[in-house]
Amino acid sequence: MPAYDQTRARIEDYFDRTATKTWERLTSDAPVSRIRETVRAGRDRMRALMLSRLPEDLRGARILDAGCGAGPATIEMAQRGAQVVAVDISPQLIDIAKRRLPTDLHKQVQFRAGDMFDPELGQFDAIIAMDSMIYYTADDIGTHLAALESRVSGPIVFTVAPRTPALMAMWYAGKAFPRSDRSPVMIPHAHPALARAAKDKGVRSTLRPVDRVTSGFYISEAMELRA
Repeated sequence: MPAYDQTRARIEDYFDRTATKTWERLTSDAPVSRIRETVRAGRDRMRALMLSRLPEDLRGARILDAGCGAGPATIEMAQRGAQVVAVDISPQLIDIAKRRLPTDLHKQVQFRAGDMFDPELGQFDAIIAMDSMIYYTADDIGTHLAALESRVSGPIVFTVAPRTPALMAMWYAGKAFPRSDRSPVMIPHAHPALARAAKDKGVRSTLRPVDRVTSGFYISEAMELRA
């Protein structure tokens, strides 16, 4: 999958070369700009929404945190009793997540730097992927949902950038004016087209929209694949 591999390489380069310090502050209690405060608040709301799709008691469950970043969702799922496999493309973000993990949860979390879709990660009871699939095409997302479907007994909860006029304008601007130091461009998706792409790739379960979170400069939509 050359398109997927190229996008993944750009994301890894961006987070390890440009954005690590920004994301370390954004995902902490450190003071940030007013704009980033809206992003932080939006991400907090989205994380709570996604985790609400999982049982409160996760003892005995093995969960993949795909694109775990600095690890806030990893911590909460481990606190609920889950065994968490926390994967991120950025080794530097994995290092931050390791440092932030409370000592009493170390035995419940396995960290990996690399491809969040690696089949060698094994089988899971649930998968969450918060804002880690927002850079990929519908075909790429459909392909990976089809592969993940056979490896999970419960829901796959993930986010996409919704196809709104504002985000579409940003998307086209990003294509017209590429800069080597800018973040990878999000690809907006509408649920019907994404559901069709998933079905075309062999996904059997139903892909449903959950809810949308808008907070200033943060806008993201949660989707759920569940049999």
